[in-house]
Formats: sequence, C-alpha cells, structure tokens
Amino acid sequence: MKIRADQIAQHLQGGLKSIYLLSGDEPLQLMEVSDAIRNAAKAQGYSERQVMEVESGFDWGELAASSNNLSLFAELKIIDLRIPSAKPGRDGSAALVSYCDNPPDDTLLLITCGKLDAAQTKSKWYKAIDSAGATMQIWPVDIGQLPQWIIQRARSIGFDLTADAAQLLSERMEGNLLACAQELEKLKLLYPDQPQIRFDEVEKAAGESARYNIFTLVDAALEGDRTRVCRIMVGLEGEGVEPVQVAWALDREIRMMAKISESVARGERPDQAMTQQRVWQKRKPLVQAGLQRHPIKRWRQLQMRMGRIDKMIKSGEPGNRWDELLQLALIISGTRVV
Repeated sequence: MKIRADQIAQHLQGGLKSIYLLSGDEPLQLMEVSDAIRNAAKAQGYSERQVMEVESGFDWGELAASSNNLSLFAELKIIDLRIPSAKPGRDGSAALVSYCDNPPDDTLLLITCGKLDAAQTKSKWYKAIDSAGATMQIWPVDIGQLPQWIIQRARSIGFDLTADAAQLLSERMEGNLLACAQELEKLKLLYPDQPQIRFDEVEKAAGESARYNIFTLVDAALEGDRTRVCRIMVGLEGEGVEPVQVAWALDREIRMMAKISESVARGERPDQAMTQQRVWQKRKPLVQAGLQRHPIKRWRQLQMRMGRIDKMIKSGEPGNRWDELLQLALIISGTRVV
C-alpha cells in the first residue's frame, strides 16, 4: 500500500499497518512521519521499542529474533529498523521478505531508509513490504512551492506570515525544511503575541541571530558598500563562521548573477530575468546594481575564481582562505583587487 506524507494523519485514523517503509532524503518530513507512526502506536499500547541500525556487518538474524521475543512486561513492540544506505543487501532482502511472509501480530516494524531508485522499488523485498504493509516515498518540497509550505507551516504553529516574508525565508533556507521549521519556531518566540509577521521582522530576526551573517555580506557586496563588506567579513571570521559557509553564499550569488547577466545579454529585460531566477522584489535593486557594475564576462571570471577558492577550502591547498573570500567579495562590490 502506497501512501503520501500528507496522508499520514488520515491514514493513522483508520488503524495501523504492521509494517511501514519510509524512504527519502528530506530529514524533517521523515522525522515527523516517523514520530506520527510511533505516537499512534504508543497510543494503542506498543510500549516497547527497539532501534536497529543497519551498518556493515549487521546480523539480519536479529530482526527475526527480536520479533519473536518480547520483554517480560511488554505486550506490543515497535522495531525501529534504520537502513541509511537504502541497500539491505542479499541477506537483508531475504530477511525482509521472510518477515513480510508472516509478520508477528504483536510487533510493528517501522523501516526508515535513504532515497530509493527505480530499480529498488521493483525489488522483491520492496514489493513484499508494499504488499504486507505500507510504503511511503518522501520527496523534498519543490523550490517554487516552498514559500506556500512555509506559510502553511507558520499557520500550523499559530501565526500568519506575509508572502514576501515567506519568500525571504525560502531563499535563505534554500529548500532545507528543517532549517525553515526551526526559523519559524524562533519567530514565534520572538513575536509571541503577533498574529502576522512581516518581511522586516523576519529580516530583523535573522540579523539578531548573529551579529554578522553571510546574507548581509552578499547584499553589501552587491550594493557596492566596500567598508561594510570588510567589516562583515572580519565579523564572520571572528564569530567562528566556517569559510565553506561564506563560500557557499558567494558562489550561489555569483552563479545567479551570471545566469541573469546571460539572459540580459540575450535581450531579456532585467526585471524578467530576475523574476525567472526567483529574486524577490526587495532584492531587485541590489541585483540591478550588480548587473550594472559587471558585464557577463566578469561574472564568468568570478565563477572561475570562486572555483579555485572552493578547491582551496575543501582540499586544504595552501593559501589564506579568508583573504581570498574578502578579495572576491570586494571585486563584486566594485573594488579593484591586485
């Protein structure tokens, strides 16, 4: 039986299956669906829980042994089987098929694993689970649908979020639902009696979470504020921010600027090109300033320079990573760097 993540509440109202397989690489939804199943099981008397991590050398005989043995006081049991690789192997496949042939009445088997490919969903073990229980493939939220997901999530915890505020969070979290959820919880704590939270308040909250942050660095560079670029970069280093985080933000912005610049060079209107790249309205003046400052050739050169810096950071090649990042940000701001 196949079910979707958004169907889990309705599904659980109709009763529990004896086996669940949750697969995917989106941690928040995996965690919340798993919690929902475990909580429903506990409410129905599943008082014992055993966690099994499938790693190299895992003995699949433990699955059958565990399902046949309850503790002295437990009547119902949850086996929480985790397969991070999503590859049970030959022994695991055989063990899962055997389990599905005759699942115990007093045990709920909850399997979580990484993303499955098409071939794995056609395997004998997957089909056995789908026949005996329920399977659910959890997909990341599409980036275009993320602002609406954020708005709905905010409402579920007690407040409304304006569309531009949701767009801001969407851009900054870049599809990370767990980070989005944590940021929404923080906003709720910061504005406990406020029914609606606006763009400026979300921006202020982000600024208050760290005195200096990578997003203000990018904005200062596009704006051409060289003094602020230097101050923020020194602040980021002083606060212990990892260079790879700064590199990620600069690389993301340079790639976006190169795409917009290419579109404009082909004859598209800047506003149209920015909209295609999901630049929200309040950032368009900054992006426009960057487009006017550098032609497409320069943005391509900056991409190449960013690639060298990224290699330095990740491979440990000699060089001062913070100096290189500062020079890159200063070039974006319009400063001539030797």
